[in-house]
Amino acid sequence: MKKLAGALAALMVLSLATTAVRAQDTYPARPVKIMIAFPVGGLLDTVSRIVGEKLSGLLGQQFVIEARPGAGGTLATAAVAKAEPDGYTLMMINDNHALNPSVFKNIPYDSVKDFAPVGFVGSTPLLLNANGALPMRSVKDLVDAAKQRPGAITYGSVGPGSASHLAGEMLAGVADMKWQHVPYRGGAPALNDLLAGHVQTMFMSPVISLQHIQSKKLTALALAAPSRLEVLPEVPTMKEAGYAVDASYWFGLVAPANTPPAVLTKLEKALADVLAMPDVRKRLSEMGAIVEPLNGRQFGDYIRAELTKWADIVNKAGLKPE
Repeated sequence: MKKLAGALAALMVLSLATTAVRAQDTYPARPVKIMIAFPVGGLLDTVSRIVGEKLSGLLGQQFVIEARPGAGGTLATAAVAKAEPDGYTLMMINDNHALNPSVFKNIPYDSVKDFAPVGFVGSTPLLLNANGALPMRSVKDLVDAAKQRPGAITYGSVGPGSASHLAGEMLAGVADMKWQHVPYRGGAPALNDLLAGHVQTMFMSPVISLQHIQSKKLTALALAAPSRLEVLPEVPTMKEAGYAVDASYWFGLVAPANTPPAVLTKLEKALADVLAMPDVRKRLSEMGAIVEPLNGRQFGDYIRAELTKWADIVNKAGLKPE
């Protein structure tokens, strides 16, 4: 009887192993959906389409981008958390994935437990810009002005609780200054008001800033990153400017929790192959993105570190979840 039970157990293990190999061999057998939580045409959409196009070529099935904006990114994220964990619904998450648990009450998912990280793609560090008509040429100029008139200097953001908002809170903390946050519903209206002088400064994507810096409509003060950008070699980092602020928009691929390990392994390898392609690296670099391939385990560690970092910043700033 014991021999029979042992034989059955061995057969079960063999069957599970065979099923896993078959899942990896046959996946994907139909188109794969990559969800994003923000509108078509933005940075996240562009990055997702570059990656999705190459994954389609490597894996022989279409990787289709579906934008489902709303509720600060929680709408799409909740949908992916509840999706069938079969590898056919993925998500290109961004920094909001780590920010939202600190800025929203009762979000309907767990940013760690409900997702299986596939791999990190890269990041776009935030650039602090001032309206070009202002006599600000450095972060010190801004800080001095803010200290002379507490609360008079304004900075825009793409919305409350966004990276562009919290980077401003970080600077206020390390510089011991007070300035006024002006939230907008998205990057376009915020940029328009910055160019018009309705707000004075803003942390934003370098690629969006570049043409306005070149035309002198904006002044680049410093980059919230560990090193300078190739496209803006003359702009110092915040640390070089004397203020330790590190903030970026970042993006990476995840699947619902409990997606078969064989499928995750196949996706992880395919994503790594995509990010090693010179044309992909060139296209992302031209967008001001720094390609930093991390595998699933490393990306999971990164997400947890970001959750801790932003929770601490929100707490120190005294912001209350909405």
